[in-house]
Amino acid sequence: MRESVTGLVLTFNGERLLEKCLKSLDFCDQLLVVDSESTDRTREIAEACGAHVLVRPWPGPVDQFKFALQHVKTTWVISLDQDEYLTDELSDSIKNRLGKSEHVAGYYVPRSSFYFNRFMKHSGWYPDYLFRIFRHGKVEITASGAHYHFKPRGETIKLTGDILHYPYENFRQHMEKINYYAEEGAKSLRDKGKKGGLTIALLHAQMRFIKLYLLKLGFLDGKAGFYNAMAGFYYTFQKYIRVEETHNWGEK
Repeated sequence: MRESVTGLVLTFNGERLLEKCLKSLDFCDQLLVVDSESTDRTREIAEACGAHVLVRPWPGPVDQFKFALQHVKTTWVISLDQDEYLTDELSDSIKNRLGKSEHVAGYYVPRSSFYFNRFMKHSGWYPDYLFRIFRHGKVEITASGAHYHFKPRGETIKLTGDILHYPYENFRQHMEKINYYAEEGAKSLRDKGKKGGLTIALLHAQMRFIKLYLLKLGFLDGKAGFYNAMAGFYYTFQKYIRVEETHNWGEK
């Protein structure tokens, strides 16, 4: 007999792919959406898909996930972002494993992300194993800058099949997210006492480009690989020059 499972999604203005996301989780015993005061059709879509929706201002990923998990009553949790959904292969793999009642903390699954004109196969983007299926109470939630991480408390297994991820609609949206990530990354560096500045920013940005385009074989991803590596250069440069930004421009 399969153990009970909740499909969990944190949302904010996620109407673009939320229906597909939640429908890929329709085998779950519960669908839980915690929404950070969306202004689009996010909550309407979630409710139409049968999800229980909670609305709470965004306090950061760690606090929001801890809040969400307080409302989970099942043995297992499958956590997806609002711009992700399960392939049929992964869905079948999850259902098969949960039917075995294995004594593990959870499962790592590969994520395949779409960028510009293709699903990236290199550039450090794939297979991008993530710990997204876990036994309730067997996970630690941490964050670095704007990014959250689930850390297992116990043994894990890797599953087959992908999470499909569509992180950006266009380059404009990518640049908007880079701006946010760079600001959060700079705050994190400041909190750790790290130094910034032009020389350090250029050095780290160049290293980032080399890592993504050459060491991670981004050149095999064609134009998408080059554009992604350049975006990585820009993000890293911005993050390190913002470390030394101490006040608003023009203020005396």
